[in-house]
Amino acid sequence: MQSAAVVNYAPEPNSVEIREIDRPEIGSQDVLLEVSHVGVCGSDLHQWTAHHSWPVNYPVVLGHEFGGHVVETGNDVEGWNEGDRVVSETAAIIDSNNPMTRRGLYNLDPTRKGFGYGVNGAMTRYVRVPSRILHKVPKSLAFEHACLTEPCCVAYNAVVRNARIEPGDRVIVMGPGTIGILCAAMARLCGAEVALVGLESDRHRLNIAEENYGCHGIVGDPTNWANERDGMGCDGVIDAAGSSVTLEIAMQVVRPAGWISKVGWGPQPLDYNLDPLVQKNVTLQGSFSHNWPIWERVLALLTSGQLNVAPIIGGIWPIDQWQTAFEKMHRGEVVKSVLQPI
Repeated sequence: MQSAAVVNYAPEPNSVEIREIDRPEIGSQDVLLEVSHVGVCGSDLHQWTAHHSWPVNYPVVLGHEFGGHVVETGNDVEGWNEGDRVVSETAAIIDSNNPMTRRGLYNLDPTRKGFGYGVNGAMTRYVRVPSRILHKVPKSLAFEHACLTEPCCVAYNAVVRNARIEPGDRVIVMGPGTIGILCAAMARLCGAEVALVGLESDRHRLNIAEENYGCHGIVGDPTNWANERDGMGCDGVIDAAGSSVTLEIAMQVVRPAGWISKVGWGPQPLDYNLDPLVQKNVTLQGSFSHNWPIWERVLALLTSGQLNVAPIIGGIWPIDQWQTAFEKMHRGEVVKSVLQPI
């Protein structure tokens, strides 16, 4: 049995196309998942445009934000049954003996390989998933929302685990993409007053954050907002843009003894002095991926309605219209595109 899949087949720009692929064979500890919905991530776009900075195992099916139903279980799988509604984490291959894995931080295992670049992802009908990274999805949570658990977990890790927000803090989030908006929403849940910063071309996405998550949208320089209270700067900055200039701005607007949580990727070298980081006694914290307890927390937030991802979904397209979905996200017309297998 073959199914249509969105395949990234080479490192050159635009090397993505629909191909028919075989239904995967599963191992004893795996399940076969029939995909219901799969989110398009910025990293999928980066591989499409060849602006990525990570190794890719070509050809590979894209897609790592997904949920669906279990249709087959391996011989040694326990606790999962055909028909279960699930979402999957992204750490498809890990080293169980790696020191990070043994600490429960398998997301930081340097040999880790994920869906959509290391192994085939979920922009197709069936995907092979290790049972160890499955999470149950309640019937009350629609799959078009549940499939976005993964980017919500990225935001949770950056805002809750790798920052130190207290109610009443003023927090600036740089970059109104999916992760930036979700970081802003998460910071609001933590009790912060939040400004989301973007460019003139980001006004539509800034408006979505303002209207749905109670953020203050800023085009351009956030210095005045950062200094409104006492002139010393904001309590913390979440850099979800990743470019060199956003980190420089973060160092300028954060207050002494404040913090910066950097979750955005960017290949540009720094061409400025880091002394303000020292002079201000600022904590600069990287944030990467997520692990089991974060997924359980985020699913609880989505199920309870405390975190609503519906406002960022700009449309749902069938797999064979992947290019439309990619282009709309790439141009900033929508925050998040979602695909459905055919």
